[in-house]
Order: sequence, then C-alpha cells, then structure tokens
Amino acid sequence: MFTGNDVVALRQRTGAGILDCKKALTETNGDMEKAVDFLREKGIATAAKKAGRIAAEGVVESYIHMGGKVGVLLEVNCETDFVARGDQFKELVHDIALHIAAVKPEYVSSEEVPADVLEKEKEILRQQALNEGKPEKIVDKMVEGRIKKFYEDFCLLNQKFVKDSDKTIEQVVIEATAKIGEKISIRRFVRYEMGEGLQKRNDDFAAEVAAQTKK
Repeated sequence: MFTGNDVVALRQRTGAGILDCKKALTETNGDMEKAVDFLREKGIATAAKKAGRIAAEGVVESYIHMGGKVGVLLEVNCETDFVARGDQFKELVHDIALHIAAVKPEYVSSEEVPADVLEKEKEILRQQALNEGKPEKIVDKMVEGRIKKFYEDFCLLNQKFVKDSDKTIEQVVIEATAKIGEKISIRRFVRYEMGEGLQKRNDDFAAEVAAQTKK
C-alpha cells in the first residue's frame, strides 16, 4: 500500500512525525496528496513545522482543587507575550493543570523518565511475563508493549486528556498549536497533594474532577 520511502517523503513535505505520517498514509490508502491533506486537517503538519521555533514566553499557572486538596504549578511556553495573554492559551494551560491534578503524571514526556527507573520497570515487566509462563522469545515484545502502558500512566504527554479521553495531552497541544499559530510546549510542573505519603482514605479524584468538568 505504501513504502518506507513514502513515509520519509511525507515527513519531508509536512514536518510531521514518523508515526503520524504512517497513520496518514494508512488512513488514505497510500495516497500522498490525501495524506498531506489529512495531516493538515488534523493540524499536525502545521504544528510540526513550528516545532523548531523558540518558545520562550508563556505563563506559570497555579491550580488549587476545591477545598485545597491538591495544588499544581505548571509552566507552559509559547513564542510571544501576546499569545501568552490570550484567552485560548490561558484556557489550555488551565485545562492541562486540571488534568495534572486529576491524573497525577510524574514526567512531562517519556524522554524525561530516568534510565535507571526505566530499566527497573522493564526488568519487573520481564519477570512478570516469565512468571505468567510466556515463551522467552516473545517476552521482549511484551515488555515493549507494557512499557508503552507505563508511559501512558506516568508521562503527561502520553496520557488521555481527562476532559476528552479520545485525545492525549500531546494531541491537545498539537491542536492548540495549529489554532493559535505558535509553538506551544509544556516545560515543567509540580503537583502537591495534601497529606501525600500519609495514610488516608483513597478518593477517586480523577472521577471527581471529570465530573466537575461536565457541569
């Protein structure tokens, strides 16, 4: 249907990532022009072209959950102060801060996961697979799949957006970049939870936040 060279050619034309290019070609049965349109419609091509720009402006958002249970400080960058002061950008940052409060990521992206943490997790997952009686020759592939789930659980950009589970946070940022017209990047965050580390009742906080957003 399409070749690796087609994927490379599409990436060169649009600046989109390899996985996005593969998806576009799959969705369009290998039609290059339709794949370009597919990426543009999704805002991916436009956003990817902005990836190399410098985003040195932005805001630090503070979000405190009702009752003071959880607090988040989040820095999101854009290219200009004009955009940083705009309602669209502020709403995006607020929504991401709310998501962090609800879903408890530990890292911004998979690239931030320390090598020792990743290796330890892989070893645990490998041992789990072996304990399940899986053949050793397929264990490594199973570990790769489960590491992807680890990223989805603990890396902000890989997580399903709490207000729209059909999108990841990365997709939310890409769409916002396309709409706003500037590079947007999540730089860092810190999340505080009252009594964290102490024994207490385990509330379903994510469900609580999700319920509030629907009101």
